[in-house]
Amino acid sequence: MHNSIFITGGTTGIGLEIAKLYLDEGKRVGLCGRNLEKLPEGVTELYPKLQTYECDVTDKEKLALAINDFGKEGLDLVLANAGISVDAKTDIPDFNNGRKVIEINVLGVLNTFEPAIDIMLKNKSGHIAAVSSVAGFVGLPGASFYCASKAAVTTLCESYSADLKKYGIAVTCICPGFIRTPLTDKNSHGMPFLMNSDVGARKIKRALENKLKLFIFPWQTKMLITFLNKIPRFLYRIIIELPFLNYTK
Repeated sequence: MHNSIFITGGTTGIGLEIAKLYLDEGKRVGLCGRNLEKLPEGVTELYPKLQTYECDVTDKEKLALAINDFGKEGLDLVLANAGISVDAKTDIPDFNNGRKVIEINVLGVLNTFEPAIDIMLKNKSGHIAAVSSVAGFVGLPGASFYCASKAAVTTLCESYSADLKKYGIAVTCICPGFIRTPLTDKNSHGMPFLMNSDVGARKIKRALENKLKLFIFPWQTKMLITFLNKIPRFLYRIIIELPFLNYTK
């Protein structure tokens, strides 16, 4: 049972929605974000069991201090939710933004998991989870850095799931399609099967409670991405290079 939950990137979007679900059940929740002013007004007063920490997931030392502080009273679940994408999708890679995407989406997960695993190894129990993406299963046009970063997170969780089981630590990788958040609001291209964040949060919480190793949703996106992932790569490249599918144009 998850009674003490720590969530990165929890000041807005899906992270905040998941936090509220746990808080409504009377659970302890720790939230961290780069700017706590993004939290809805009055949320800290409404939820006395909410602890907030202002830090960037790329700041390894500060994030470790936050997780260790929250973990003094227990740490059952850590959800590495913080992540970004490039602002605009282009044919020519924006390497400066790309490095930032990799740093936050990959190193940010490592920085989150490291102190959490240290605590859970001592407790001989716990649950770590990361929000990846269906984009991690294929290379999408204009999203090379984002796809690469999410592929890294997905395979990282897969390895940890095998490695940490013997120590009583469960691992879950969440791979959503498009969820309506401040991140996806920046997208100018079509977003099939777009899901509201409150609906997505309930699905993710259910997957975490069941300790699923891998959760891909919604089902329509899961079917599509599984097909694209399994077909021969030359055929995938032919499909994805069709002009009407290339939203970098």
